[in-house]
Amino acid sequence: MSEFSIVWDSLVDWLANGMADAAWWQIVLYTLALTHITIASVTIFLHRSQAHRALDLHPAVAHFFRFWLWMTTGMVTKEWVAIHRKHHAKCEREEDPHSPQVFGIRKVLLEGSELYRTEAKNQETLAKYGHNTPDDWIERHLYSRYTWQGVGLMLIINLALFGAVGLTVWAVQMLWIPVTAAGIINGIGHYWGYRNFEAADASTNIFPWGIVIGGEELHNNHHTYPTSAKLSVKKYEFDIGWLYIRTLELLGLAKVRKVPPMLKLGEVRPVPDAHTLEAIVAHRYELMARYGRALKAACRDELRALKDAGAENTAKWRQLRLAKRWLHRDEDRIPSHLREQIAHACAHSPALAKLVAMRAELRQLWTRTNVSAEQLVADLQAWCKRAEESGIAALQDFALKIKAAQPVRA
Repeated sequence: MSEFSIVWDSLVDWLANGMADAAWWQIVLYTLALTHITIASVTIFLHRSQAHRALDLHPAVAHFFRFWLWMTTGMVTKEWVAIHRKHHAKCEREEDPHSPQVFGIRKVLLEGSELYRTEAKNQETLAKYGHNTPDDWIERHLYSRYTWQGVGLMLIINLALFGAVGLTVWAVQMLWIPVTAAGIINGIGHYWGYRNFEAADASTNIFPWGIVIGGEELHNNHHTYPTSAKLSVKKYEFDIGWLYIRTLELLGLAKVRKVPPMLKLGEVRPVPDAHTLEAIVAHRYELMARYGRALKAACRDELRALKDAGAENTAKWRQLRLAKRWLHRDEDRIPSHLREQIAHACAHSPALAKLVAMRAELRQLWTRTNVSAEQLVADLQAWCKRAEESGIAALQDFALKIKAAQPVRA
């Protein structure tokens, strides 16, 4: 066999198998493992640590994430952080860099990475929202300056390991963040899913188990408590990013700054006071979620009564079913074409109408900014008194919960 033939056969063998000579399932596992590390780097470092300062990372851990993101995404920390902070500051308004309510769900899903790159060129965004991000020598002279050299190095590694198949592995890596973060989270996470809390935007939780996208699936929870290092809030929810953070914390490599506040009930006060007001403002999202469950229960009772009376599938029945779906939402979040039907449902039920009206009054305790604290306490006391005298069990029970609410520091 000639020397050329030997070299040629070696080249063909390398293109077919690479140095690793791995089976197909090993290549798949390798790809999934590396893309998951990338997701973890985005959610732990870029998102929770850098953008929201929800935790501090050991310098060695933080630098590993920076290096990994340089190789697997080419993203610049300052750009990502600035764009994300602007998203929160301008959420679902015209200046939001990637809102499906502004651009449409199709564009955000399919062209989310293009929206990101367009905003990354906006120097005003970077200057206003990109503060307190890495600005050391290696950031200025390597990570920010040579963004494509990192992903090029990743391509060389994959080709060396797996031959021609390594190109496919690399392509999956390059698509992973644009599809999952720029597309799914920024798109579906503001369009479809369930909501634990009535946040001021359309954010949703896509799934209760945040695994594939590192916990970012719990997007409504995040928009409700943006500075929390933990994205899960319900017992049935799982945030794998939080699992990694807790592991790092136990190893002394991270320090959590903030987690979601949990409502604690203590001794019932005879009369709500300033501490009570502080507690309900701090826990307003959870309180409104509980109030929403009371509204749904009231609708179920009304529907059950109609069924027992043989009035199932009447216009009133259909309106109540519609009300059950929407009455726990803020009025501006109810589609305009449904409001008249929902109003008819409330008109047929004095208890339901009272619950809705008092929900709006309760919400004003933290939405009004031109009222003194003393006046707000007086308004809270009046609200509880009316609830207790309403004769509606759900309102009476809620008034007791309010008077038992403990401030965050307690």
